[in-house]
Amino acid sequence: MKTSSAARQDFSTLPPDRVLNALESVGFRSDGRLLALNSYENRVYQVGLEEGAPLVAKFYRPARWTDAAILEEHAFVQELAEREIPVVPALVLDGKTLHAFEGFRFAVFPKHGGRAPELEDRHTLEWMGRFLGRIHAIGALKPFRERPLLDIASFGEQPRDYLLAHEFIPADLIAAYRSAVNQALDGVRHCFERAGEVHALRLHGDCHAGNVLWTDDGPHFVDFDDSRMGPAVQDLWMLLSGDRSDMVRQLADVLAGYEDFCDFDERELHLIEALRTLRLIHYAAWLAQRWDDPAFKQAFPWFNTQRYWQDRVLELREQIALMDEPPLWHA
Repeated sequence: MKTSSAARQDFSTLPPDRVLNALESVGFRSDGRLLALNSYENRVYQVGLEEGAPLVAKFYRPARWTDAAILEEHAFVQELAEREIPVVPALVLDGKTLHAFEGFRFAVFPKHGGRAPELEDRHTLEWMGRFLGRIHAIGALKPFRERPLLDIASFGEQPRDYLLAHEFIPADLIAAYRSAVNQALDGVRHCFERAGEVHALRLHGDCHAGNVLWTDDGPHFVDFDDSRMGPAVQDLWMLLSGDRSDMVRQLADVLAGYEDFCDFDERELHLIEALRTLRLIHYAAWLAQRWDDPAFKQAFPWFNTQRYWQDRVLELREQIALMDEPPLWHA
């Protein structure tokens, strides 16, 4: 199996003492408590302080984003916070939100607790819809300049090409995978053609339940690391689950809240299964591109097995069929 040198990321030179020294470099003296939080793309730690409440330090994966792209994400979240939308912006320290220490870039955030949202509850889904409608109303005011567009090339074609070029797929499954992924991408293109020209806005980008913390005051998002330009429905479809009738009901609940604050273009409903397909292709390549990171081998031991790729072929074939069905709204 081959991996490109550009894919190799090394957090092995970020031991606990370097994390604590980085925090001290921006004025926070730790009491030695350090808890690694659930993050694979970056390294995120809860850090106890000698004075005050614990903080969260996020160390960015080298070479993934430019400084300008990270700062644009920080500015977007700060813009939302200034409109009293419950998000968690990076702290401004010495006039900056992005800091560097011994080769690593990092940001510091206040610690916010919460629990996973109960997405089977209709009231919760409507509340989530209102929250996302408020975010998108601000996200539509101006575009990102430094962060990318969610499109077929970057989320489908390039990940496919990477997987086929770097010998991750077993030899006896290459033909089946190539056929399935190419048919799936044809289906994605047809979905986008049916939707027509849709408006792209600034998104959360990775809007699943794991990125939402719920309290008695409602939801707040804690991670805009995948924020990018794209259609509004990208931030809605990951809240839907179950069979078709379940998703139709859930979508109606989400949109009931969403449209209190932001108009929704129903043509984007043609994109739900297309976006799901792109995410599946992109996710496999994301794992492959980071396979040199020991944390990935430990967390995803099932990746790159014969069974894994067999399941991916079946998954893509299922998506090909789903993309031919009518959009949820018209069921």
